[in-house]
Amino acid sequence: MVDIISQYGSVFLGMAILFGFLMAWGVGANDVANAMGTSVGAKAITIKQAIFIAMIFEFAGAYLAGGEVTSTIRSGIIDIQKAGFADSPELLVYGMLSSLLAAGLWLLIASNFGWPVSTTHSIIGAIVGFAVVGISADSVVWSQVWSIVASWVVSPMVSGIIAFCLFRSVQRLVLDTDNPFVNAKKYVPFYMFLVGFVIAMVTLVKGLSHVGLDFSFHECVIIAVGFGILVALIGLFMLRSIRELPEDNLNFHYTSVEKVFGVLMIFTACSMAFAHGSNDVANAIGPLAAVNGIVQSGGVFSPRSALPTWILLLGGIGIVVGLATWGHKVIVTIGRNITELTPSRGFAAELAAASTVVVASATGIPVSTTHTLVGAVLGVGVARGIGALNLGVVGKIFLSWIITLPIGAALSIVIFFLFRAVFG
Repeated sequence: MVDIISQYGSVFLGMAILFGFLMAWGVGANDVANAMGTSVGAKAITIKQAIFIAMIFEFAGAYLAGGEVTSTIRSGIIDIQKAGFADSPELLVYGMLSSLLAAGLWLLIASNFGWPVSTTHSIIGAIVGFAVVGISADSVVWSQVWSIVASWVVSPMVSGIIAFCLFRSVQRLVLDTDNPFVNAKKYVPFYMFLVGFVIAMVTLVKGLSHVGLDFSFHECVIIAVGFGILVALIGLFMLRSIRELPEDNLNFHYTSVEKVFGVLMIFTACSMAFAHGSNDVANAIGPLAAVNGIVQSGGVFSPRSALPTWILLLGGIGIVVGLATWGHKVIVTIGRNITELTPSRGFAAELAAASTVVVASATGIPVSTTHTLVGAVLGVGVARGIGALNLGVVGKIFLSWIITLPIGAALSIVIFFLFRAVFG
């Protein structure tokens, strides 16, 4: 009934803002920690520096390139016509509110224990859960759900393969040569160019239309090449101060070389934060955008409604607050417990994961950043030999992934019927 929307509209919107912020906080506490964990684990940056980088680049990714995946979360998983929301729009409001609260609570629990679960799993499991039990199984766009589920398998495999190849190239070009330090300073700027090019290209191709900037593909390539060159030049300037000192290499033969890769990891940390913001902000603000659209229109849901800027801002701020308060718990799991990371290894994992995530963001597929990054870290570990992996930790991470979907769905169903009882 539309009169429920008019009667409780401001209450629903207030709850959506509160739950959306909780979800964004959970994304920051859990998922951003994943994104920053490799850099901290490799000792390229400190936790404080990671938080500072994330504040800038997570926010930029969410605002500049976060709209595409948001539309999938908001309106791509449920068939609005089949679900009958035209007659009962309040059911969609209850469902989106319950999804946000359920996923936010699960992330709160997981982050407390330092488990790197998938926020994408959490919110999609919650949305599918309330739709199947509260509406009908026919209301779910199963083709979209299966493509998302497939991406959860494909994305860690792809990022793992890219990370494996990147680290093998580092071994061949730098680490296994007669003069690794000279070769590190020679080849690292090319990796820096790659970081700048990949992030710029995907952002330009897909991300900037909602801020009024539309470029042709040809223009995008030219601008991205220019941005990649700029990043490489900045990196070259930063590398000038690094010298090879014999006393540095007494305990570890590659200490001076790793300092060079440490500079590179600052750039990959920025790219990973940007990539994560562009994909995972949708997990927090997609349902909020849906509720806002229904309330503002007086009960009419439009999947093509504009995404208000304040919603993107709320998502960006919530993510940063979550990282700053609880992010350190998950950073330790990803950065130190799966495999021993150094800057040369961590860079390969981060660049591979960032590349996979930004390409997925451009296509509107909500991949799991957690899966992608863990897959990349595993790829680097395999490149060094399977014995380099802590298989016990890997097993616990896989288990937490499996239980996330049913827990998100179960919590969402309970909260959905609670809301329906209270407001109905």
